[in-house]
Amino acid sequence: MAEKKRTRRANGETAVYFGKDGRWHARVPMGYKDNGEPYRRHITRPTEDLLAEEVKRLEKQRDQGTAQQPGKLWTVERWLWHWVENIAKDVVSENTYDGYEVAVRVHLVPGIGKHRIDRLEPEHLESLYRRMQKNGSKPATAHQAHRTARTAFGEAVRRGHAAKNAAALAKPPRVEEPEKEIEPYSVEEVQSLLLEVNKRRNSARWMLALALGLRQGETLGLRWVDVDLDQEYLKLRRNRLRPKYEHGCKEAEPCGRKAGYCPDRKQARRETKNTKSRAGRRAVPLPGPLVVMLRAHREVQARERKTAGNLWTESDYVFTKPLGGPLSPNTDYHDWKKLLGDAGVRDGRLHDARHTAATVLMLLGVPDRVIDQIMGWEAGTSARMRARYLHVPDAMLKDVARKLAEAIWGPSLNGTVDKDQNNEG
Repeated sequence: MAEKKRTRRANGETAVYFGKDGRWHARVPMGYKDNGEPYRRHITRPTEDLLAEEVKRLEKQRDQGTAQQPGKLWTVERWLWHWVENIAKDVVSENTYDGYEVAVRVHLVPGIGKHRIDRLEPEHLESLYRRMQKNGSKPATAHQAHRTARTAFGEAVRRGHAAKNAAALAKPPRVEEPEKEIEPYSVEEVQSLLLEVNKRRNSARWMLALALGLRQGETLGLRWVDVDLDQEYLKLRRNRLRPKYEHGCKEAEPCGRKAGYCPDRKQARRETKNTKSRAGRRAVPLPGPLVVMLRAHREVQARERKTAGNLWTESDYVFTKPLGGPLSPNTDYHDWKKLLGDAGVRDGRLHDARHTAATVLMLLGVPDRVIDQIMGWEAGTSARMRARYLHVPDAMLKDVARKLAEAIWGPSLNGTVDKDQNNEG
């Protein structure tokens, strides 16, 4: 077949021609390069029909803004590291960034990093999730990797580096709900803890968790400027972050230890961050006994400051180390575990104290709207959070059963039924 003459086409039109190599060719305008020059994709197919089909696909991608842009093609590894360090790092919290970085470094890059981002398929990710679990990772860990990939590749699609988000199409493994229902501490257990915390430094710290459900970061990030003991309330507006360190030793003379144990370690993360949600920034009322505890705590802290003298680290934190400065979340966690043991109370997570506070508020008949504010729950998620945190004790269920029996069978008949059941037993 003789080669068709190429005709001059208007800007933005695709040029189609039959080449001397016996194949059909097209040059499809796809936009502009970074330097402003027009960019055309050259494609070739053995038949005109196949070429027309591919031209149509490319033009659709171009018009929808999902076409691959010119330049060096992104591998998954190259894109993930670019995304986590140059895009996500500046717009998410430190804790969120840490989760992204671990998922990228430990799971995604070793597992699927060699693929080209525009050729990644959902099956590649699903295979990764299966390998992760086979190697001992929990389904929740695979979910974290999945969420990270979905966010990272979603950004790649928005920027035209890939036509589809493979992670959005992939099916992550199912995360089973924990078999053991969280059991909040009873009033008797809270009272046992109260007796024990009165013997310790920072005793009010634990009662803020048990009585008001403050999160660990909220309590450790609390400053005296946020506390109004005269009006009996406190304002929550910042969270304490977990410390992160980097080496301070010289490269020529490395200490050989992990950064956290380096003798000259440097703090690589700010101490606190402002609460990002409107619901998290809230005022919380203080019960009278807690006001008394905080007043006594402030006096003790003033004496500690005076005794320490120049050794005291000024910080204005409500709860500090013996020589001032913010408490470490890790130290705080171990103090909680020791408190439970010394009080003879069953072991539990520090976050279980938050469940306890929410349940007590429900038992006291506090309206849902007020519970939401005290706990710091967003309006759109408050119903789901109440379902997770508010637990119905057995005693309440028995009381409801008793009231139902009286309402349906009557008080006298209800007593007869109970007596007959006892005789049968």
